[in-house]
Amino acid sequence: MRYVSTRGQAPVLTFEDTMLTGLARDGGLYVPETIPQIDAADIAAMDGQSYEQIAYTVMRPFVGDTFTDDEFRACIDRAYAGFGHAARAPMVQLDQGHFLLELFHGPTLAFKDFAMQLIGQLFQTALARRGDRVTIVGATSGDTGSAAIEAFRGLSNVDVFILYPHGRVSEVQRRQMTTPVEDNVHALALDGDFDDCQARLKDMFNDFDFRDGVGLAGVNSINWARVLAQVVYYFSSAVALGAPARKVSFTVPTGNFGDIFAGYIAKRMGLPIDRLVVATNQNDILHRCLAGQGYHKGDTIPSISPSMDIQVSSNFERALFDAYGRDGGAVAQLMDELKSGGFDVSQGAMQALQEHYASGRVSEDDTSAQIAATLAATTELLCPHSAVGVHVAEHQRVAGTPMITLATAHPAKFPAAVEAATSLHPPLPPRMADLYERPERLTRVPNDLDALKAHIIAHRAQ
Repeated sequence: MRYVSTRGQAPVLTFEDTMLTGLARDGGLYVPETIPQIDAADIAAMDGQSYEQIAYTVMRPFVGDTFTDDEFRACIDRAYAGFGHAARAPMVQLDQGHFLLELFHGPTLAFKDFAMQLIGQLFQTALARRGDRVTIVGATSGDTGSAAIEAFRGLSNVDVFILYPHGRVSEVQRRQMTTPVEDNVHALALDGDFDDCQARLKDMFNDFDFRDGVGLAGVNSINWARVLAQVVYYFSSAVALGAPARKVSFTVPTGNFGDIFAGYIAKRMGLPIDRLVVATNQNDILHRCLAGQGYHKGDTIPSISPSMDIQVSSNFERALFDAYGRDGGAVAQLMDELKSGGFDVSQGAMQALQEHYASGRVSEDDTSAQIAATLAATTELLCPHSAVGVHVAEHQRVAGTPMITLATAHPAKFPAAVEAATSLHPPLPPRMADLYERPERLTRVPNDLDALKAHIIAHRAQ
């Protein structure tokens, strides 16, 4: 299995090098050269299997010879051993034909744990074999950072620096990043928004002297291994509802497009997905683009669903690459236009996107109302991101085809928004009950590339 850049000018890599590299040297994102297929009989055989067994079947073709079968199975088993539910990704029924996929039973109560816990194991295994050490730098709108820190804290071959927008994440999200005590993890509160964090991260990757000097690696959803791990729960949930004998649809609350792109990969692999629906909050650049209005940045408006407060959705580049017939030059031109504010999508590419994706937008008031309505109807308490997904799904689902909405975070990660909507304060799980008493450790940093590089060089292990 080989991987190519969405901009067409970077070396073709193996899975191991793709995973450890993160962002391609031409600024693009790595994608598989070809998409492996799983036939209907093998999908049907997943019925009744454990999540770990399904994960092995789905991901193994993408890994090539990077890991032996036993190594890969062991990494998967260690990754999900700490989840708080035996099913790992259980489903609950909200209504006739509408199901909620609970992706918040991992260590940091968010869907990012599914990928990050696995990546931590894969990185450690590969780096120990190579005798290497890397410096991971990540940008987060809330959940990626805590999941990365949880996955890599205390590992001997990795230093972790996470950039998050100062004052723009929930208190629970912040404390999950700032309370670990291990010396190899560093929480950096950047003066700016998430797009600033993401831009400085890409700047660091594009400074090759710095990148090579510190052994820079990335675990944002720019990293293909992140997307790959998220493909698994599309298979596990669809099979539970009768796939491959029946089609299913998915609604995904998303800001950076990685989670729904994983659904697209599942569809390309042979999973019978009818519709993939993008759900956005008031920062609705993806919805506007999929509605034919082009991809044009605006101001990022803070919301009660802060993990979706994004104007530059990194993984959308992967979708554009396929929509433009895998023309790396065309994608590179679009990304240059984005630096000046945005771009229009050609008619052919738009048709290709709309063949796979639909979308919807939810206001702040409707998000709060959906949290209250779902609680009243089902006793299920939603986080605001999951509520965005449920609201869009209710308007997009079609009779006869089950709709699965991804619940991306536990409501306790966003207690203020949930309490304002329902008058209920969602408690943290017992294993995290003392989170608010733990001392915090963070560094506030300016939105300045040179200052960030100097800080990382000074604080990583030598």
